Amino acid sequence: MSRAFVKDDHDGDATEALPELPLSDHPNYATPHGAAMLRQRLATALARRDALKDETTLDQQRELAALERQLRWLTARAASVIEMDPSKQPHDRVAFGAIVTVDSPEGERRWQIVGEDEADAEHGLVSYVSPLAQALLGARVGDEVRWARPAGDMTIEVLRIDYA
Repeated sequence: MSRAFVKDDHDGDATEALPELPLSDHPNYATPHGAAMLRQRLATALARRDALKDETTLDQQRELAALERQLRWLTARAASVIEMDPSKQPHDRVAFGAIVTVDSPEGERRWQIVGEDEADAEHGLVSYVSPLAQALLGARVGDEVRWARPAGDMTIEVLRIDYA
């Protein structure tokens, strides 16, 4: 008989250890909104874990194992968060939490510099360790900076700096 049709003792073992989610080596800076989102994600995951604790189906055991891994990551991130108040940043230059309006050959665009866990480039939120944020940090209105991108370097001009 082919091995494909024989159940192995470890096939589908829900208790099989999942690899840990990687933690960043960078400081865990977050805006007040980002820190609140992280705490909410942790609370939601804890509630889901509590709801699954007494469940016994294989699918629920697998979900619980994945959830426990996610909880270890969320707990570590929530414990290490360094909340940065954008209103206390220097308003004459780009710093963490800044909403920066830039002009480039691709047109005008607004970006907010945020923590790694709240970054979402599609919605204009870029991590402070990203190449774009690294190019912008410290710039002032009127400055042109070089953004090193995989698609090729681009010069962008800082048009406006706001803090929420």
